[in-house]
Amino acid sequence: MLTKDRFSEDEQCGPPFSIAKISLAMEESSEQTIERVLATYDLGQKLRDLRLRKKIALVDLGKHTGLSASMLSQLETGKMIPTLPTLARIAMVFDVGLDYFFDDRRRRKAFTIVRKAERIQFPERPDTALPCYYFECLAFSAQDKSLQAYLAEFPVRAVDECRAHVHEGAEFIFVTEGTLLVQCDGVDHALEAGDSAYFDSSEPHSYRGASGAGARALVITTPPVL
Repeated sequence: MLTKDRFSEDEQCGPPFSIAKISLAMEESSEQTIERVLATYDLGQKLRDLRLRKKIALVDLGKHTGLSASMLSQLETGKMIPTLPTLARIAMVFDVGLDYFFDDRRRRKAFTIVRKAERIQFPERPDTALPCYYFECLAFSAQDKSLQAYLAEFPVRAVDECRAHVHEGAEFIFVTEGTLLVQCDGVDHALEAGDSAYFDSSEPHSYRGASGAGARALVITTPPVL
């Protein structure tokens, strides 16, 4: 089994950009996060399409909902993000469920884009001072995904600092930077930049960076085959 000497506390914190991205995420308020995520659902366009299909003018919709035509216009153009009570009131007028705004149209989309600036980096677990990896979801806006894709960063860690975990399905890792140690079923495997690995993720596995600045990799997981 490969082992690694302990590093200083500063080195164990991982690459500087990991900490910077986490700090940036913490600066975003919960309201800003909600607004940013809701903006990906095209709520305004769905509202406009529904209103035009029902042939209702903004002024008339305002009379039915108790909302001003000006506010409804801003909702349709995306200048304002509607609250759930507002959406519920509009949905009642059009006799549709709330799932119309969050479900139907997006499920039919076979192509979605996640911009770099839209992603947030999370630690492996929020309750640990020294996470063994940080990850970003690369396809969070897609619905009914047949796989999960992540961009992960792995700081340098000692062998006893990373716990093995399991999950159903399979996992694929492609290392883009540094050296990554992947332990699967008790055996360490060193992967360099350009190397990849595929394994049954229901077996105990863990990972840790092994080079000076840690490692970075694309990680893809799939559900179990029934």
